[in-house]
Amino acid sequence: MRDYEIVYIFHPALDEDVVNARLDRFHGLLTGAEGAEITEVDHWGVRQLAYEVSDQNQGYYVVAQFTTEAGALPEFERILRLDDELMRYLIVISEGEPTSGMSIVAEVEPREGDEDEDDDEDDDDDDEFLDEDDEASPPEFSGGRGRRRRIEGPKIELLNYKDVATLSRFITEQGKILPKRTTKVTARFQRRLGQAVKRARHLALLPYVQDHDR
Repeated sequence: MRDYEIVYIFHPALDEDVVNARLDRFHGLLTGAEGAEITEVDHWGVRQLAYEVSDQNQGYYVVAQFTTEAGALPEFERILRLDDELMRYLIVISEGEPTSGMSIVAEVEPREGDEDEDDDEDDDDDDEFLDEDDEASPPEFSGGRGRRRRIEGPKIELLNYKDVATLSRFITEQGKILPKRTTKVTARFQRRLGQAVKRARHLALLPYVQDHDR
């Protein structure tokens, strides 16, 4: 058994009762094996798409998490592809992401003397490179040439591909992912970032280019 997450985008004209009926039919294919179960279903409802999908600029989003055998997925996906009201879907192995569009961040522990520190004062720790196992929020640039300072806030422990607000901070106005030499994040975080952006674009949560016609 493995843990999976699926994001559905249904036609925006469907109401919640009709969507639930479809979900019951879909999920029945997944829960036939012993130990398989649907662990969570989160209706996001109708949302604006980042670009047009199936001639629609809105879609009804549902995020579900489930546990099943990998062998159940081919038949499950075959049925999904036959549904004309399902505009798009994405199945991924769950890494513990919340069904909401939020990343998991570390708790911030207050540092002694924070209130007395000058916000404009440069701190050597701000310019340190991250350890390979560390992950942090994107940096911001301030001051003169070559001076970089990380954005204030907790480090990102698990980047959620549905977290549009965070992903957008790593993307240029032309829709390109900022390089690691600019963001100063770890190589591992950069790889996860690229994967997350691709998934978000497939789900029309992010545009392929920033000036994409809605």
